[in-house]
Amino acid sequence: MPSRVSARSTSTARKSSATASSGRAGSATPSFAVPEEPALPETAPNLRRDVCAIFADAQRSTAGHRKLVVRLRKIQEACCGISQKNSKRDGKNTEAPEERLIPGEETIPEKEFNVEVGRCVLRILPIKKTEPVGDRILRFLGNFLTHASEKDAEIFGSEEEEDENTHERPTAHLTTSLVSLIVPLLSAKDKIVRFRTTQVIAHVVNSLDTVDDELYHTLRQGLLKRIRDKEPSVRVQAVTGLARLAGNEEDDDENDDTNAALVEKLVDIMQNDTGAEVRRTLLLNLPLVQATLPYLLERARDLDAPTRRALYSRLLPTLGDFRHLSLSMREKLLRWGLRDRDESVRKAAGKLFHDRWVEDCAGTNNDPERVGQRSEPNITALLELLERVDVINTGMESGIAHEAMRSFWEGRADYREAVLFDEAYWESMTAESAFLLRSFNDFCRVENEGKYDSLADEKIPVVTALAMYLHKYMTELLQRKKLTKDATDVNDDETVEIEFIVEQLLHIAMTLDYSDEVGRRKMFSLLREALAVPELPQESTKLTVETLRCVCGPDAAAESEFCSVVLEAIAEVHDTIITEDSFVSAKSEISDDTSSRHRSETPMSEDEKPFNKEEAKAKVLKEIVVNMKCLHIALCMLQNVEGNLQANMNLVTMLNNLVVPAVRSHEAPIRERGLECLGLCCLLDKVGVALS
Repeated sequence: MPSRVSARSTSTARKSSATASSGRAGSATPSFAVPEEPALPETAPNLRRDVCAIFADAQRSTAGHRKLVVRLRKIQEACCGISQKNSKRDGKNTEAPEERLIPGEETIPEKEFNVEVGRCVLRILPIKKTEPVGDRILRFLGNFLTHASEKDAEIFGSEEEEDENTHERPTAHLTTSLVSLIVPLLSAKDKIVRFRTTQVIAHVVNSLDTVDDELYHTLRQGLLKRIRDKEPSVRVQAVTGLARLAGNEEDDDENDDTNAALVEKLVDIMQNDTGAEVRRTLLLNLPLVQATLPYLLERARDLDAPTRRALYSRLLPTLGDFRHLSLSMREKLLRWGLRDRDESVRKAAGKLFHDRWVEDCAGTNNDPERVGQRSEPNITALLELLERVDVINTGMESGIAHEAMRSFWEGRADYREAVLFDEAYWESMTAESAFLLRSFNDFCRVENEGKYDSLADEKIPVVTALAMYLHKYMTELLQRKKLTKDATDVNDDETVEIEFIVEQLLHIAMTLDYSDEVGRRKMFSLLREALAVPELPQESTKLTVETLRCVCGPDAAAESEFCSVVLEAIAEVHDTIITEDSFVSAKSEISDDTSSRHRSETPMSEDEKPFNKEEAKAKVLKEIVVNMKCLHIALCMLQNVEGNLQANMNLVTMLNNLVVPAVRSHEAPIRERGLECLGLCCLLDKVGVALS
């Protein structure tokens, strides 16, 4: 960013120079006209010829620009009276820094040099955008201004040492002369001239490290006139220059609202400009500060696909460590990018995740020499990355962590080969390690049509071992769930994490091969026992039923066995209600309020125990909870059954003893769940249910 230098007493010389230059440009009208030809240089008769020859060579090719820049700088030094001895001082001749020159006012030879450079620059203004000649000249001009500024710093001292004289150096004089000559042409009627003029000013701004206050305001006002230009190409160049100026008041003018107002205008343009290239230019050039960051990141929802891709492929990699972003913003960026309708944006977002973010966690990007390079596979860094995207929430079904890890395994073959799921890994699982295991299993067995089956078989244990680990974590989960009822000091976060681990293991179990009878029986027994526990969470119950269906097999006999086992589990869950009467009894005549009161107020002799209203309410509540659990298991079972209802006596029994009484219940949640089950029964046998 070019920093600003306060203008001081020497501004008079600059004003006189600007007056002379603006006089030459005074003939510019709304329709472009080249200013009148300046007189030949008097102090150096060959100056025009030499400068024109350099610009003529520069327009042919960019290959020789470096030599041409040096030649033009020598001419400038000669016109400014800088001896070659002073201009060539380097490490060998820096023993006398006090001999550095003090810049002075613009001399006549220097004015003539500036006029000749401006004369050549004017010649490119009518050149069309499609002609590469104009772009080559502008590139040459920018390189020269950068080189000349560096040479001025060597000769006259750095900006920190003599800040007050920076605006009196030869390159500052040249810049002021060019700006004074070019700025009036910003309002030309010809769109080509407006484009080239704005482009020249943008190149000047980008080539300088410092500008004085007067020049800053001239540039700013000139470019602001063109941010609403009807031509998108002109607006692109205008916002390029303004974005460069927007970050130049970081230290000197902290209390000045000018910069904040400029940034606000640019943000408004980035949000509302109809030109996609304008929005993309601002996205890549606005200063990365706290005030602009939210507006830059929201370009992930831009209408233009290249703009969205630029955010993921160019802006975010330069933003620094992704951990500085908020958790919600990380999740949004991943979701917007990986689910984008454009494939190139999805690839850019995936590359950001598996190439940049994981390297941030690995610490590779902390080393300037290794930024952007891939390090050796680091599973600890990968687990931290999953933690940073809150895998417990984003790893749920339809969560963005699934797409993120799919792109990760696809893009990082080195991690696929290096990952190791040993015994220690299984014994000390966390939510992140469980999801890592599940995503690897899905990538190998589900999403690539068996392409990586051998890799999964090599790294993931057989059914027997998985059943053992699943039993370990499911037992811990059920113990914690039982403790939660009786104690309030149980760490709920740990319970949620273990529940998530169990869910991931159940997802893995659904993809395994159960041809091994020993492993199949062990898994079958485990799932059957777990399903009969009322404390098993709802999502885990659903996955347990689905896994049990896979374990039983796909044929009709296996389906009948599956239904029988699930109904046995439902009966065991229902037996936990310690009452003689229940709404699921097929023989009971359920009446509205009387039935509910009869269930809650169990008859007992007054001599044994007095009536307790709170206890009765708790009993009713427990009955509702258990019945809801039974209906949920039945619902999950019906979702995994395909056979005819009447052909399966287990389903008919369940319909009569569980579903129909639930539909007649006066408890709204039970009735709603019962209707869901009834609907699934209707799908299995429309005619049979209608007749019954």
